[in-house]
Amino acid sequence: MAPSLPTRVRWICGASAGKFDVIVPYAQLSGTALVAGQPRDRDVAGFGDPRFRLSVLLYGAPALSLKEFAGYRQDTIIGASIQVSAPGGQYDPSRAVNIATNRWSFKPDIGISQALGALTVELSTGVTFYTSNDDYFGGKTLKQDPIYSAQLHVTYDFGGGVWGAVNGTYYMGGRTTVDGVRSNVELGNSRVGATLALPVDRENSIKLYASTGVSTRTGTSFDIAGIAWQYRWGAGL
Repeated sequence: MAPSLPTRVRWICGASAGKFDVIVPYAQLSGTALVAGQPRDRDVAGFGDPRFRLSVLLYGAPALSLKEFAGYRQDTIIGASIQVSAPGGQYDPSRAVNIATNRWSFKPDIGISQALGALTVELSTGVTFYTSNDDYFGGKTLKQDPIYSAQLHVTYDFGGGVWGAVNGTYYMGGRTTVDGVRSNVELGNSRVGATLALPVDRENSIKLYASTGVSTRTGTSFDIAGIAWQYRWGAGL
């Protein structure tokens, strides 16, 4: 659960900074579920829908050189982003469960980050809008209400490149309608997580992370624990 604020500069225009991401996910899905009261198996691998995200800093965190950035101390930062997901991944309309979704989605997001000594508090909110899937599971039409989300991150800098963070997320909405029949199921879910980053040297670091569901109305009742190795290319600070 990483902060969603745009904090890494990719291109610079005047006093503002921004980042443009292209994300092409690849996933493998395997499982069993009941569909209309009948057991169904699914085992598939492929690309998900590509996502494109533009993030822009609106206030604070001016564009700096590496030398200037070494002495920079954060105060208040405000940023915004827009993410677009396009249909284009693995999708089979004869199956109820797919890696891709065969529809567009649009997610505007705004966030604020405030440094308080060694603590940094970040809050972001967003909403995801969906177009209809007109070829859903046998030629049906699937519509979905917007999903509203909020994220809170509190990060502590221990010094020497070591930092830890606790995070919380909340999602609501997302009720679906299939061929005019409206579902009674919608999101009202919250999760918490933690991350600990440990530097190895100037280019390498290790991240330990975990998250769990707190309250789950539908969907995201699962636990995650993992370890990640991060390598940074180019000149370092």
